[in-house]
Amino acid sequence: MIKRITSFVALLTVLAMLLTACGGTASTPTTAPPAATDTTAPPVATDTTAPAATSTTASTSSSGASGKIALLLPETKTARYESQDLPDFKAKLTALGFDVSNLIYSNANQDANAQKSQAEAALTNGAKVLVLDPVDSDAASAIADEAKAKGVPVIAYDRLINGTDSVNYYLSFDNEQVGKLQGQSLLTALNGKTNATVVMINGSPTDNNAKLFKAGAHSVLDGKVNIAKEYDTPDWSPDKAQTEMQQALTALGNKVDGVLAANDGTGGGAIAAMKAAGVSPLPPVTGQDAELAGIQRILAGEQYMTIYKAIKKEAETAAQLAYTLLNGQTPDASMVNGKVNNGKVDVPSILLVPVAVTKANVEDTVVADGFWKVSDICTADFAAACTAAGVK
Repeated sequence: MIKRITSFVALLTVLAMLLTACGGTASTPTTAPPAATDTTAPPVATDTTAPAATSTTASTSSSGASGKIALLLPETKTARYESQDLPDFKAKLTALGFDVSNLIYSNANQDANAQKSQAEAALTNGAKVLVLDPVDSDAASAIADEAKAKGVPVIAYDRLINGTDSVNYYLSFDNEQVGKLQGQSLLTALNGKTNATVVMINGSPTDNNAKLFKAGAHSVLDGKVNIAKEYDTPDWSPDKAQTEMQQALTALGNKVDGVLAANDGTGGGAIAAMKAAGVSPLPPVTGQDAELAGIQRILAGEQYMTIYKAIKKEAETAAQLAYTLLNGQTPDASMVNGKVNNGKVDVPSILLVPVAVTKANVEDTVVADGFWKVSDICTADFAAACTAAGVK
């Protein structure tokens, strides 16, 4: 009897232990929350700063960007594009780890139709980001629309692309401020001269930036000087600017107190026309882009000023932005500092600050930034001018 009772108790003990074990395993899933509750990785749709097009090209690879980037520049008559923008853009991409053999580069040489063909070829060849400096700011909307249809983000570089919602970012300078700086500098050079006669040599009518430069200059000059002649210069051509200035000199009897030239190329054309006409001394002439020839003319006293736009920073920022988009990432919010309306939408914009350069600050601006070396500027023909200006 005692043996039976002992066996029964032992059986009850085993059963109790089995029940306890089953209850323990049932509770363990509560310590491992399901993946759906993980709030550390927000869904892409909640990110309102990212351009919509990037979602179709996003790469989750942690090894860096793969794919192709296209850089489409507008022309070669303005020296900066081939000598500054392109090499600086490529150098930054290389520093980021991008294989520049995957960079598709084209220059349209002021032909909007050629640029459209170049863009289409880039998209066909697998470009995943389009960095586009348009020949024609309005016509380029068709390029942006085609890119968007293929899920390719578009960066409007230096010049805005108008009339489309297919532009993801705009990277440039405050271009109306450029015109204001030119106008203010010209007023300074005129030194309060009453009813001064001014000729305006504006940029290309197809370039949205030229419209902004012009508007900025007028906002400063109107009512303070007599704008006797004004021209919009097709293709930003220095030769056409020279012809325009010749026409103005003929109409005005060579009596010109100042020239508001929109860039160094058109300024050089205006100066050539005045020299040929025997105008002496030369009146103050403005410019833009800090071209080497423009800086040398400033030191020689032939051109009064230029606008220095830190093109290296602009090109490097564009490369960083393109690389970020290629990786399917959102640019740092601190990069985007404004919005610019293109007639259709407010485009998220990165706007850099232009600087007026005269003889007094050549060394503190373009030389200090490494934009030009003293050895580039102070060739034999300009050595004395450099010494006089303290550029060394």
